[in-house]
Amino acid sequence: MTWVSPPGSPGPGPRRWWVATVVLLLIGAGFVVVGVRGNDDALVDPPASQIAAPTMTTGTASTPTPAVPSAARSTPVELRVPAIGLAVAVSALGLNPDRTVEVPTDFQRPGWFQLGPSPGERGSAVILGHVDSYRGPAVFFRLRTLKKGDDVEVALADGAVTHFVVTEVATYPKNAFPAQQVYGPHGYSALQLVTCGGEFDRVARSYRSNVVAFTSLVSTTPAPAEPVAAR
Repeated sequence: MTWVSPPGSPGPGPRRWWVATVVLLLIGAGFVVVGVRGNDDALVDPPASQIAAPTMTTGTASTPTPAVPSAARSTPVELRVPAIGLAVAVSALGLNPDRTVEVPTDFQRPGWFQLGPSPGERGSAVILGHVDSYRGPAVFFRLRTLKKGDDVEVALADGAVTHFVVTEVATYPKNAFPAQQVYGPHGYSALQLVTCGGEFDRVARSYRSNVVAFTSLVSTTPAPAEPVAAR
């Protein structure tokens, strides 16, 4: 499988110029596929005891109110999602030569698409992760069980912690992936968590859908102040 993404380059400051390009690129590609690339041994039928009843809808992500100040750009170092017992380091993803998003090499570690905003910056930050492998559940296996109101935290390299709340969890057929909703700006600081889901295609050995947890920034805990040196 491949991940299709907006072109760009990492660096500080807003990236408004690629927003229109991403939509055109994704429409031209036909779909976005997120999950296990070359997934020849995917977990096909996970035991029911390992998952809770999923909360998934199809539609437009909720617009949060009120808006809160965005955070400064900084590399995410840890993702925490208490509702699913997740606290994990975050890697960085760029683009492959064919302009698809790089796939996380570690099935138990998600990756931040570093050509877009960082979590807490104004715009849509995106973190992608595997759902499973032949070894069993991967880092985002329980992503589909998140519910509106669940907390998501991202610790940043500058010491700040950005706090988000889930506004919607939705599943989309891969040929109808909502590129603008996931990657585009919505007038506030958003974080989208993306993985595979839905029905498993035994012939293609891949999932037919994507699961997206939409979140919005509710607050930022600033980095601790540096101690004043004794005189």
